[in-house]
Amino acid sequence: MAASAGVGRMKLGSQGLEVSRQGLGCMGMSAFYGPPKPDADMIALIHHAVNSGVTFLDTSDLYGPYTNEILLGKALQGGVRDKVELASKFAFYLEDGKREIRGDPAYVRSACQASLQRLGVDCIDLYYQHRIDSRVPIEVTIGALKELVEDGKIKYIGLSEASASTIRRAHAVHPITAVQLEWSLWSRDVEEEIIPTCRELGIGIVAYSPLGRGFFSSGTKLIENAPEQDSRKSYFPRFQPENLAQNAVIFERVNDMAKRKGCTSSQLALAWVHHQGSDVCPIPGTTKIENLKQNIGALSVKLTPEEMAELESYASVDVVKGDRYPEQVATWKNSDTPPLSSWKGE
Repeated sequence: MAASAGVGRMKLGSQGLEVSRQGLGCMGMSAFYGPPKPDADMIALIHHAVNSGVTFLDTSDLYGPYTNEILLGKALQGGVRDKVELASKFAFYLEDGKREIRGDPAYVRSACQASLQRLGVDCIDLYYQHRIDSRVPIEVTIGALKELVEDGKIKYIGLSEASASTIRRAHAVHPITAVQLEWSLWSRDVEEEIIPTCRELGIGIVAYSPLGRGFFSSGTKLIENAPEQDSRKSYFPRFQPENLAQNAVIFERVNDMAKRKGCTSSQLALAWVHHQGSDVCPIPGTTKIENLKQNIGALSVKLTPEEMAELESYASVDVVKGDRYPEQVATWKNSDTPPLSSWKGE
């Protein structure tokens, strides 16, 4: 296993935010990937991450819902808050079992206030719009977030799963510090337009699911060993039986290369993301300290341009079977919003 040479720090975006070069995605501690894990274990994991230099913590009001922010709130007590860069998200309005995406100003304000209370903090360092409300002009949503910055409730504004045009329009209202997007060996659709747009505008890039939702850590065993409640078993197309057998070949090739490199498959896949540039911060999630240590070790794995190309050939678009999400799920592909002139709301 590759040894760790320290996590290090990086500038995220152009407005002054500095974070650890690798973050910690906290979603799986509370939601979507099986039953919630014990609070005490997850708090110990978070503290271990922070003490190891992984100080960029990522959550959302959707995770649980709400319980992941409450967990983070507990973990931040006792002086931990001052050591971390805290990111959370809003957009999913939940009522009577239904879920809708909202970006109207009233909801932006109420969601932020609720997150501040659950997290037990006065200010969120980076606050993302988790998904784009295609009914509300992005200028209106960003205007509300700008007011939260002015009120001292958030420091920096982010977007998640936003198209290039949406990012441009948002950035014209208030500087966007980071765009969170799915980027991994087998999810590369963002490279064509979104990544270049972020770089042109000086926006930091936060890569979620950099290990392909855990696929590059254990391949098909991930699904074989997952509890029934794990959404990967039933929800994500790439993990369904009709796609998994072909995708398993990708993992085997990555795993073989990892053995040659003297690292794990997950370290190799994560190192590929780290090698995308100094403006990219991956936020792999985990619920185990051993996996956290492995992820940190990925920072020490060095890849040549030839090795990068070899890895990419294993997971080219024509090889990967299945989409990132089921059809009609909100992603950057359907994140365009109406023109500001159409807005008749508050």
